[in-house]
Amino acid sequence: MKQLPLFPSHDPVHVKSYLGKYIRKDVTVVITDNSTVMLSIKNKKDHLYLRLHRMFLSASPDVLDELAGYIRNSRMKTPLTRDFINRNIHNLKKRPPRKIRLIHKGKKFNLLDIFNKVNSEYFDGTISSSITWSIRSPKRSVAKRTLGSYSKDTDLIRINPILDSAGIPGYFLEYVVYHEMLHADLNNEPATGRRTIHSPEFKRREKLFHHYGRAMIWEKKRWR
Repeated sequence: MKQLPLFPSHDPVHVKSYLGKYIRKDVTVVITDNSTVMLSIKNKKDHLYLRLHRMFLSASPDVLDELAGYIRNSRMKTPLTRDFINRNIHNLKKRPPRKIRLIHKGKKFNLLDIFNKVNSEYFDGTISSSITWSIRSPKRSVAKRTLGSYSKDTDLIRINPILDSAGIPGYFLEYVVYHEMLHADLNNEPATGRRTIHSPEFKRREKLFHHYGRAMIWEKKRWR
């Protein structure tokens, strides 16, 4: 349940007038939804520029008094303000998740076709993750040994575009996709203690890939 303000909501003009009376300066108040920096102060001669998070529009006079004292003296302790923020932190506006553009078709390979093939052959079509070619620098990724990655938060598999080349065997790209789909599959299992990145079960199932041996030999010759 959303917590109701302890005091009626003020408008920015009221806050500006209230703080200006105690600070004894002309005050410009800008109300923001910035949940990273909830209070920003800039002093310029006889004028003060104040950026405040929207939650402070429902602050009590005690909190505003303490805030005014802090603006005058930044060494002043602010227990009321901290308590007010803690009690209202859940009301912060969350940023919507960034929409991810999925790129399946490459110059040589179509990732969605490979994903569907591997999904059918090894996972009975149960993996619902998304897959895309990565847009990061392929050379940097190879230097860091990231040919593919899986994010549990977004349920997204990214494949390094360096693998979208005529010089890459199809079975090797399938192995990389299978490897990341295996991460997705194991992450969806019930948690039983601390999960390791490549658990014994992961390594066992990784070797079930039909061309595992060939893929390991080719990778060793190409990049190791």
